Amino acid sequence: MKIVTSLSFQGQCREAFEFYAKVLGGRITGAFPYGEAPPGMEVKDPAQKDWLMHCWMEVGDQALMGADLLPEWAPNIDKPKNGFDVSIHTEDLAQARRWFEALSEGGTQLMPFAETFWSPGFGSLVDRFGIPWMVNTNAGADWKPAQGA
Repeated sequence: MKIVTSLSFQGQCREAFEFYAKVLGGRITGAFPYGEAPPGMEVKDPAQKDWLMHCWMEVGDQALMGADLLPEWAPNIDKPKNGFDVSIHTEDLAQARRWFEALSEGGTQLMPFAETFWSPGFGSLVDRFGIPWMVNTNAGADWKPAQGA
């Protein structure tokens, strides 16, 4: 089984997924615009023909899905995301810091990347597309937090 997070956008899905692929070293394996949808599924507004009905990105053995949605399909699409985070983990502290800094560009750091009592490096942010992220460095078996972390 694989559990995959699906992210919703309003016209920025392609840009977001190209950014995520670059930052995370992923590969977009599917990107289907509404303009190429079967009859009856196309959008009426020509400005939305390039919006993505479905996008899929592979990162190692993991994946992210995404789509551009209109408010009538997703009534809360224009509200800040709440109740979830895309969470990424690595054993490599330097890699985690690079992901955090790159994903933060143009966004908002909620918890700056730093050592915590559970991790050599953790941070949370909302990226420039409004998607909340947590970046975590997995602690090795012999890792101990610094005093006060």
